[in-house]
Amino acid sequence: MQRKIISVLDSEFKPYGKIIEGCQTEMLLKKLKESSPKPEQGTVYVPSDSELEKLACFDEMSNRVYGGMPIQFGYCNGTNTKLNCLEYHRDSEVDVPADDVILLLARMEEIVDGIVDTSKVKAFFVPAGTAVELYATTLHYAPCDAKRNQGYRVAIILPRGTNTEKPVIEVKCHEDTLLTARNKWLLAHADSAEAKQGAVVGLKGDNIDIIQLI
Repeated sequence: MQRKIISVLDSEFKPYGKIIEGCQTEMLLKKLKESSPKPEQGTVYVPSDSELEKLACFDEMSNRVYGGMPIQFGYCNGTNTKLNCLEYHRDSEVDVPADDVILLLARMEEIVDGIVDTSKVKAFFVPAGTAVELYATTLHYAPCDAKRNQGYRVAIILPRGTNTEKPVIEVKCHEDTLLTARNKWLLAHADSAEAKQGAVVGLKGDNIDIIQLI
């Protein structure tokens, strides 16, 4: 399959999310660059970072974007070019990249009998400094490099508690088996480390690698 990279400024992004306007994120990205690591191999994810949450834009995001709901400022940093998994939450996620990144996205409606065909996944380019909301119906995972070996830092904003300790539940349906952390449902590719660690395989087709596109 010939894959292309689409800008989040293109109308094709509209079913997946939107650009967040009016929020001052300059200090957030400055602090992210100054205080968070960027691994040269793999990625690091921190759900909540107390230093980022001291910034003025924290209250602005909580009130303007999430309507006063309690939120968390975290980050996903590192180097990545593969899909590996797709996840979703019960609410929107806001990503604010300090570096250009590519997001690999699909839609919840494309889950058929618990499986997503990776041919449905689209690649979207997000310019550095562009705050994007990913709707609750958008399947996503770790960002990808937009340039080879560049790596990235991305601020990740979610309702407080998301991606922390998994609640203890009685499994009553297939979706319950996908719950891997608080407010996090995950579908893994068989080739991924997550699947090898026990995550439910819910992706069929190629484990997309965008290395040839960047």
